[in-house]
Amino acid sequence: MKHPPRLLLKLFWTFFKIGAFTFGGGYAMLPLIESECVEKYEWITGEELARVTVIAESTPGPVAINCATFVGNKKAGFAGALASTFGVVLPSFVIILMLSLFLGRVLEIPLVAKAFKGIRVAVAILILRAGLRMLLRMEKKPLPLILFGAALAAMLAISIFSLPVSTIALLGAAAAVSLSLSLAKAWRERKDGDGQ
Repeated sequence: MKHPPRLLLKLFWTFFKIGAFTFGGGYAMLPLIESECVEKYEWITGEELARVTVIAESTPGPVAINCATFVGNKKAGFAGALASTFGVVLPSFVIILMLSLFLGRVLEIPLVAKAFKGIRVAVAILILRAGLRMLLRMEKKPLPLILFGAALAAMLAISIFSLPVSTIALLGAAAAVSLSLSLAKAWRERKDGDGQ
């Protein structure tokens, strides 16, 4: 099915803006992706954004690029995925190319160094905001809340004690715990149903 060039241009421009005006990587981009794709254009739902974020974190590549590819593909197939992905990548590519040419000299300017300190704080706040919004959207059932608490405790322990733990190992452990608890719950429900 052929999609109108206007939609492809809108996908490209939306993700170009997200890529150009968000500092700090994928998680810092999530509030802007939510604002544009969920609230403004309604291309995806908040639940879909939460799911694609989890999937994007579990697969190779930056979160924002994976989200852009998902949204573009959902709205306009392969051409949409290409337009969205190219849009979100292009600003970073151009900025990094420019910085690589002048970075040493630019960072020596005191005003720029101070600006980067401020940007780091803003990035941390954006990431925290994205995490809190996902938490508020999460099911308020015992299993998700227990997993959230365990993950938070693990992250704090890893950060405080500087433990060399792989992200893949953490994701695998969380998936294994969730699957085990879900299977145990299903088995218990089936056993209770058979007993009646």
